[in-house]
Amino acid sequence: MLTRNKVLALALPVVAAQAATATTGLVDTLVMGRFGGKADLAAVAIAAVAFSFIYWAFGFLRMSTTGLTAQAGGRADEDERRAILVRALLLGAAIGTVLVLISPLLKLAMASAFAGTQRVEGLAEGYFNARIWGAPAYLMGIAVTGWMLGTGKTGQMLVFQIVLNAINAGLDIWFVAGLKLGPAGIGAGTAIAEWSALALGLWLVRSGLGAREGLFDRARLAAMFSANRDIMIRTLALLLAFSWFIRSGTLISTAVTAGNQVLLQFITVAAFVLDGFAFVAEKVAGEAWGAHNRAALVRAMRLTTEFALLFGALFSLAYFAGGAYVIDAFIRDPEAREAARAYLPFCAAVPLLGVAAWQLDGLFLGTTQGRALRNAGVIVAVLYISADLLLRPAYGNAGVWTAFLLMYVFRAASLGAYLPGLIRRVSEPVPG
Repeated sequence: MLTRNKVLALALPVVAAQAATATTGLVDTLVMGRFGGKADLAAVAIAAVAFSFIYWAFGFLRMSTTGLTAQAGGRADEDERRAILVRALLLGAAIGTVLVLISPLLKLAMASAFAGTQRVEGLAEGYFNARIWGAPAYLMGIAVTGWMLGTGKTGQMLVFQIVLNAINAGLDIWFVAGLKLGPAGIGAGTAIAEWSALALGLWLVRSGLGAREGLFDRARLAAMFSANRDIMIRTLALLLAFSWFIRSGTLISTAVTAGNQVLLQFITVAAFVLDGFAFVAEKVAGEAWGAHNRAALVRAMRLTTEFALLFGALFSLAYFAGGAYVIDAFIRDPEAREAARAYLPFCAAVPLLGVAAWQLDGLFLGTTQGRALRNAGVIVAVLYISADLLLRPAYGNAGVWTAFLLMYVFRAASLGAYLPGLIRRVSEPVPG
């Protein structure tokens, strides 16, 4: 039976791995800021955001792999559990190879979306040209971490992420400070780190690489592609919503844009940590779904949500109490600092308000309810953008943040509408 101690044992390595993930971009920025000029720093920022947009679209490789793997574990189907890993790796390799082949088109899109000076664009292209070679490794790597999470090997997931970050940081310093390669060195260091971490990851999950039986089963492949398609649409819809939030700030003023960007980093840190409990919810809910055990599913969600609410409340309190000091320490521009301080209460509400949305995401991802996730994602994007268009003209940045908070309410409500039906479809365990 799932206990609170087991939830913590699963969650804490995931939380640490998530925190390590959040530092990757920070290290790139710090190294470039220390050893490069403002053009180098701007180039890394632009190209890194472009890669985030590209890679986030394929986050289904982690999400569906976790849910399907956990469900196979719940059914005690070890052959299928191994097959899921191999299928995900093959798909990640294929998508990554396509991204390398179409990289000239992706570079054009980056240049169009993030207009900069000729020098900045040239430096950003150098970063892009180097990092794109890591695309297959990155996508195969998130499939590996998805499988680790689905099998409960969260300690291995932490090791994988620490090694990735350590190699990335070391190569950043060598390539930029030592070899003076600039943004291209940052991109090359990240790509090499991704391939190195993948090699370690494949060794760690070597027990799952011997799949032969049912690897190309038509029904299983169809289920995987269906789940991946729906999760991808859901992810793109949420990506649109977050991009809209950033855009809304730019329509008000530069100071508001800067202030909102800093507050968004507060939210990102909290979301990374709280996602640790949502990821555990994916794993344990997926197992309960695979075992057709309604009581286990309900217990899994209750226990993981208890911890998520506790940590969410702690984050909100910390931001309310200490957020202004962090803002004052990190923002020099007085207008931007004032903008961030003025809207800190909105930001501080997100960690607690967002718990329901994040936990329901975990439940529906773990049970691979792709249709519900897709529909909810599209509905949320439409409702959020409508709320922003209604509130921003009348209330300025307060309207922007109010709409942003409503987005989390919309996310919880839209998935919550599917919850009773999902619970009804879970059978009680068969006696004996």
